[in-house]
Amino acid sequence: MKQRLPKKMAALAGITLPVLLLVGAGAVQAQAADSVSQEGNAYLQMMNEMGGNPADFNIDDGKKLWSEKRGPKHASLQQCDLGLGPGVVKGAYAQLPRYFPDTGRVQDLESRLVTCMETLQGFSAKEADKAPFAKEGGNASPLENLAMYVAHESKGMKIDIPQNNPQEKLAYENGKKLFFYRAGPFSFSCAACHSESGKRIKISALPNLTNAEAAKSYATWPAYPNSQGVARTLEWRMLACERQQRWPAPKFTSNAVIDLITYMGVNSNGATLDTPTFKR
Repeated sequence: MKQRLPKKMAALAGITLPVLLLVGAGAVQAQAADSVSQEGNAYLQMMNEMGGNPADFNIDDGKKLWSEKRGPKHASLQQCDLGLGPGVVKGAYAQLPRYFPDTGRVQDLESRLVTCMETLQGFSAKEADKAPFAKEGGNASPLENLAMYVAHESKGMKIDIPQNNPQEKLAYENGKKLFFYRAGPFSFSCAACHSESGKRIKISALPNLTNAEAAKSYATWPAYPNSQGVARTLEWRMLACERQQRWPAPKFTSNAVIDLITYMGVNSNGATLDTPTFKR
């Protein structure tokens, strides 16, 4: 005697095979993606634990540039005030961006280095920030080398981006607004990729930058991305992100870039800096 299925089960039976095939294929793809992602993360972790980052050479070059007499004034940067007093490098990066009374603006590391190159060494603004980013696979610029050196001097220290005055608080709020602002041909924002936990693009994890998880990214820059073959800074990372969003390229050391870095930095306060690291 032929057994009859209940109506609901009969209806499901008609679509079971194609649905199972689709679900099964999706599950296999998800598992494969998870496996690749885990392997990619394990690779980066291994590279960072091994030591011997190529960016070490940039740090050495930056240290030499810091004390080298350059520019029209034939002077070094050893009296550059990065926020903790003239010539104090140790721990300075951990407290940048911050407000500087002499320029009347909130500055990140690179914009402050440009200021010191102008005031102490006599470079013009155009000369100071000329070609600030190396070409892919090329040699780092002097500014990148200086940034790598200064940032490395804060390695192992706690991030403590100040929010002590109206200008610093405004930089944070403007950075937050820009982070969620949708624009460009695809109506894209930073938040599209970085406002939820557990997301990724291919094998790259996408940290949530709206809370303390931001430190997973912020605390590890400057870095050496293997795909670039050259050391990179946070200013470059912001430029790359906005390019991927199909936004107009922001000007180097612009308020927009510094505000975004301030937003990420303040959200990372309390985390320990670990730079330079390897990136994909």
